[in-house]
Amino acid sequence: MNYSSHLDSALKQYKKVGTETDVMTASPHRLIQMLLEGALEKINLAKGYMQRGQIPLKGSHISWAISIIDGLRMSLDKDQGGEIAENLDALYDYMGRRLAEANLKNDTAMLDEVVGLLLEIKAGWDAIATDTRPATSRTQPTV
Repeated sequence: MNYSSHLDSALKQYKKVGTETDVMTASPHRLIQMLLEGALEKINLAKGYMQRGQIPLKGSHISWAISIIDGLRMSLDKDQGGEIAENLDALYDYMGRRLAEANLKNDTAMLDEVVGLLLEIKAGWDAIATDTRPATSRTQPTV
């Protein structure tokens, strides 16, 4: 194994450990943000693979995105979340079906549609994070 291969392997390990540490120390709110980011990343990668005709990679990344969205769906607390949780449940179900259909039809427009929906949800989650910080941390500059 040459130096470049060792370096590449070490960087992959470092990134994996960093991600695992982030997950272990993240708040539940941050975990949802991370899942949304992960789904967006997988869909964008799948789109590139789709455009290049790399069918196995396209399919695996779409499947991964569907799994992440299913995880988001399962995390919903319909008792506490009420109508919002019910609406998100239906939306996550729709996105999963659209991704499966995009995979079958090699349709990048369907992938873009799901990305748009996920970005809207993520924007809402990101706004919640900003709004839930204590007032003093919102008004004081970070050093």
